[in-house]
Amino acid sequence: MMMAVSFTRYGRLYYLDPGGHSPKVGDKVLVPTDSGPEVAECIWAPQYVSEDVDGLPVCAGIATEEHLARDETNRRRRAEARSVSKRLIKRHDLPMKVVGVDYVDADNVFTVYFSAPHRVDFRALVRDLARNLRARVELRQIGPRDEARLQGGIGPCGRDLCCATFLKDFEPVSVRMAKDQDLPVNPLRIAGACGRLMCCLKYEHPLYVEAQRTFPRTGARVETDEGPGQVVGRNVPGDYVTVRLDDGGRRCQCSRASVCGPRKAHDERYEPQA
Repeated sequence: MMMAVSFTRYGRLYYLDPGGHSPKVGDKVLVPTDSGPEVAECIWAPQYVSEDVDGLPVCAGIATEEHLARDETNRRRRAEARSVSKRLIKRHDLPMKVVGVDYVDADNVFTVYFSAPHRVDFRALVRDLARNLRARVELRQIGPRDEARLQGGIGPCGRDLCCATFLKDFEPVSVRMAKDQDLPVNPLRIAGACGRLMCCLKYEHPLYVEAQRTFPRTGARVETDEGPGQVVGRNVPGDYVTVRLDDGGRRCQCSRASVCGPRKAHDERYEPQA
């Protein structure tokens, strides 16, 4: 049995073993964390899965009114810390941007995540934050990818950012992947919300690597059902190529299999027998 929860609306999903509990979608449940059980919303009700998944944390139960009140208090404390941080950063005239705030009420510790173009001396800021919030404060500088993960947003595809929903680790992405996919090497076209190369370039890259081996190259001469021509384009996800016919220069779209040499040789050998 497996269930999925989220700590924020439309945020990252975390998977749990429901144990002996049967929450419904929308119920508030307790998730074990290093700082104690935290309140999260059930997104997927417990259901059986075909794979054997081990090592999932076990749901600590349904959240009570006491847990919900504590969670609401912690939310207000985080909002207060964000507001105070922005005000003091402006007062100290530091080139910093507050991205997120964590709060552990058991230890009375705030962790403020910020982004900056370079290293910042924030020792005086930490002292002022601790005095205003009456708690211990830690500041952590994060990179642009982690900033996008914490803030969330909408990608060029119109969907929620992958890093803010399901990606756990940032795998390396290179410009070579964009070139292999015949994409324009234009930062405005292949960059994500973080300003770095889009993580999704890696999703289809193995498909394009295989296409380099099986598709006819651009400029190759091929035979189509409408006559001979030259390959002028290809669509790997659609599994077809665009051919400019010798007869009048008209263009047509043909499936890869219909112009592939091995497939045509196979048809010529076995179709007459059939």
